[in-house]
Amino acid sequence: MRASLLFAALAPAVSIASTCEPSFFAPYLTSNVSIVYARTFTSTETFEGPMGNYTGLPEYCALYVNVSSSTTSAYEFGLWLPTRTWNKRYMAYGNGGFTGQVAFADMAPGLNYGFAVVSTNTGHNSSVQEAGDAGWALNNPETRTDWGWRALHGSVALGRVLTEAFYDNNIEYSYYAGCSTGGRQGLKEVQMFPDDFDGVLAGACAWWTSHQQNWDLKVALDNLPNNASHHVTAELMDVLATEVLRQCDVQDGVKDNIIMDGYACQFRLEALLCSSPRTNTSTCFSADQLDTIHRVYGDWIDTNQTFIFPSFT
Repeated sequence: MRASLLFAALAPAVSIASTCEPSFFAPYLTSNVSIVYARTFTSTETFEGPMGNYTGLPEYCALYVNVSSSTTSAYEFGLWLPTRTWNKRYMAYGNGGFTGQVAFADMAPGLNYGFAVVSTNTGHNSSVQEAGDAGWALNNPETRTDWGWRALHGSVALGRVLTEAFYDNNIEYSYYAGCSTGGRQGLKEVQMFPDDFDGVLAGACAWWTSHQQNWDLKVALDNLPNNASHHVTAELMDVLATEVLRQCDVQDGVKDNIIMDGYACQFRLEALLCSSPRTNTSTCFSADQLDTIHRVYGDWIDTNQTFIFPSFT
């Protein structure tokens, strides 16, 4: 009895996997879209991605899609569709820095939970090592638009169509998760396309890019030169982190090594001040060094009290 029920449950999945080929998805594509590949990966096969290899995943249909977004730009996205254990949910993942790669490393855990998962390269290809390189954006306004919002929204919208076609069923809930640039992508989705997702997890949002990049430079310059009395070393940043956790952890009422609300913490920098000039400076801060940290924790206010960018929390 149980064996027959199990076979009945698996039988449709086998037929679904057999449809994982470009010809099945072709009727759902517009003229500016092409499928680079569509093939089934079994649980014993390894997916070789640009940032790592992924194995031991449940059987899934893997698609890679190219979309011409203008006459001078294009973006790509990956879509993984579990063939046996779909939970009727759809999960999109964001990117980090200026990296132009599909976030396969995030898609793999999502697939394990039974989600249909999607991610885009944001309109250009680059490596994690090139996450801070925005050279691709120079004199390429259409590619900047892809990175800003068009690649994610377009990938999510078309990915949804292909997902529902593959399962011949509606998606019940759609979600998004991303951090840093991924956090900004999440905010932009909520702002421009609020119907794309039922829930958005936007972490450490790297927003207001034109101001943030200048702020990054300012924070670095505030700590230079390395031989100055105000310079804070990497080792002292560890000392700072330990003190922040000591002061702020308990302020949410639970000591668990987690700071729930950084803005709610009334952090006292003076607790890090060396008691005398002869104190071991590897375990405390001079007054000049604390002034550097104060600037990092303070909003960037420029000429005529002009607000430029908010501080670290």
